[in-house]
Amino acid sequence: MRTDFAFGKTGLSVDLPEGPQYRVLETRWAEASTDEASMLADALDHPIGCPPLVELAAGRHSAAISVCDITRPAPNRRTLPPLLARLEQAGIPKIRTTILIATGLHRQATESEIVEILGAEIAANYPIVNHNARELADHRELGVTKSGTPVFVDRRFVDAELRITLGFIEQHLMAGFSGGRKLIAPGLAYQETIKNLHSPRFMRDARAVEGSVEQNPLHQELLEIAQMAGHDFVFDVVLSEGRKIAAAFAGEPRQAHAEGIAFVRASTTQWIPGRVDAAITSAAGYPLDLTFYQGVKGVTAASHIVKPGGIILLMAACDEGAGAPEFSRLMKEFPDPQAFLETISNTPVTIDQWQLEKLAMVVASHRVWWYTPGLPPEYHANIWGKLFPSAASAFQALRSEVGSGAEVAVLPEGPYVLARPQSTLPEPALV
Repeated sequence: MRTDFAFGKTGLSVDLPEGPQYRVLETRWAEASTDEASMLADALDHPIGCPPLVELAAGRHSAAISVCDITRPAPNRRTLPPLLARLEQAGIPKIRTTILIATGLHRQATESEIVEILGAEIAANYPIVNHNARELADHRELGVTKSGTPVFVDRRFVDAELRITLGFIEQHLMAGFSGGRKLIAPGLAYQETIKNLHSPRFMRDARAVEGSVEQNPLHQELLEIAQMAGHDFVFDVVLSEGRKIAAAFAGEPRQAHAEGIAFVRASTTQWIPGRVDAAITSAAGYPLDLTFYQGVKGVTAASHIVKPGGIILLMAACDEGAGAPEFSRLMKEFPDPQAFLETISNTPVTIDQWQLEKLAMVVASHRVWWYTPGLPPEYHANIWGKLFPSAASAFQALRSEVGSGAEVAVLPEGPYVLARPQSTLPEPALV
């Protein structure tokens, strides 16, 4: 069976061996808009829960816009121009409209990546800031959340008179869904704030997973932090196949983001009869599979549909290796996932431990296999599962392990697939 997986910049076309019963779960995309420009304009001029952006910006002297970094395929070059045009129309000049690259604790964007993220014209004509979560002086202290998280957010964002986030909504392995409040925390937060948000008290909560916001404690924490930072306006889109835009949600941050989540759930969730014996998944290709760190998202997304003890085979290019220095060091230090979980339960939070923690939680209940050709050999001994030199060898090993007739889910775009077994269908609402 011939299948094309999202893998690196070029993709990976492979033949799956006969024997298993394959269930291909293609990404269920919302239908692309036939008039993208009009749709974006309408969202900005008729927003949810607040006045049109031009009216909201009138009388304000400065604006700050938080945008996704290179690890997210946000269509900034199409969504930014109509937003910026309305800020200028309202009287906020380019020189006082700061665009912040919401890196969180990721590495800073290079000059060429800034052009890729924003487009050459915008990159050349607006103040551009690479957020640096490790520099305390770049942040404002805003207090403490009700649950005790110290809140520090980039001062260039907080000090602006109009604070806007620009993103897109898809499932997220911890916060339930991306977009909205995530462009502030962790996107523009100081490292101590980010550490608290990714501590075991959030990461090990069963509600802090893909597709979950109701009662998700991390989602609620992020909403509170965004409010403390003065989040004024959100402009989120939903992507369709080929990274076209299907829908736009602009306006009062909580209301607009909530409506966007409802749209994503209704248009993209796939319900399958039950859990499968194994899954072959990807990390959705470039830019998501640049590092092993990002590749973990392909594993966690598949874990919801694989039986306990089943196999999850991830294919990710990992052209930039393991990830940031902190994550790379943790990978080398812990050959045993259970020892890692026990250690971080009793020590201060370390940068990037959360991604390894999410992986360790999956490894505790599933067998995880890897085809990650860009991951340097120094990490191979501590990968917490079988590593294969080629996709073909991994497929043959999987066939031998699960046997003929086994149910194997195939997720060509990994974390972009929002799938659940029917046993987890929500209860009908009482009326």
